[in-house]
Amino acid sequence: MAKEILSPQKSGWTVLFFNIFLTLISIAIFIYGVVLTKQWDSYGAGYYIVGGILLLITSIIFYVGFFTVEPNQAYVLLLFGKYKGTERASGFRWTNPFYSKRKISLRVRNFDSEKLKVNDKNGNPIEISAVVVWKVADTAEAFFEVDDYLEYVHVQSESAIRHMALSYAYDNFNTEDENEITLRSSIDEVSEDLKKEIQERVGAAGVEVIEARINHLAYAQEIAHAMLQRQQAEAIIAARLKIVDGAVGMVEIALDRLKADGVVELDEERKAQMVSNLMVVLCSDKATQPVVNTGSLY
Repeated sequence: MAKEILSPQKSGWTVLFFNIFLTLISIAIFIYGVVLTKQWDSYGAGYYIVGGILLLITSIIFYVGFFTVEPNQAYVLLLFGKYKGTERASGFRWTNPFYSKRKISLRVRNFDSEKLKVNDKNGNPIEISAVVVWKVADTAEAFFEVDDYLEYVHVQSESAIRHMALSYAYDNFNTEDENEITLRSSIDEVSEDLKKEIQERVGAAGVEVIEARINHLAYAQEIAHAMLQRQQAEAIIAARLKIVDGAVGMVEIALDRLKADGVVELDEERKAQMVSNLMVVLCSDKATQPVVNTGSLY
């Protein structure tokens, strides 16, 4: 497995000044050789011309080694197909002219996966998608271990999302354990698990996953209406239970106050009737119609 090797290269400015000087010298030698050729009695003019040409070609080859590294970018250096290292230091740099340089971005990237239709742990069809934030951590692995690291990250992330959806229920409707981790109610726990699973899958490509979070979660269309009715029914039941609990407490307070203040003495039958009337008034979702008894108490 290829691992990144940091290979700091020379400053481009130092080499540039030297190369400009070399270029000027080569031109001067070439011109001097041309001038000597006009003097038929001169000796060695051809050597000056050839030497000047060779120096000029060398300086031109040196110019090929210059390159610029921007912040959060790197260059992978290859010599005839052999990995020689990675330059991460930003600025104007110079390297062996025979090195081939392949640029790679180290910036943080993100992508929004497509809406995937999968079954949750309970077999219910759901739609799910996630946002994955990642960056390249090892340039050598990103280039040499996979064919296309961008496509690799996308495919493996979607595969991890599918697997994660199969591992959890959408909600804890069918279980008595209220602390069960579910896709809808345990966003932080599910996101952390998704991040770890994606990291395990894309680690071979030298990628670091910074964050993975669900951004769309819903039942599939074929069961969405039925599940919405179920949620509404459970919400109504929960609200009714709270109303009944409150009504029972209010009835208890009323009976205790009547007894403590000695307002009226009620037998068990009248207490039962009073409790029934109070419960109807307190628990009804519509306005009640009072009935006034103008006769005797009994």
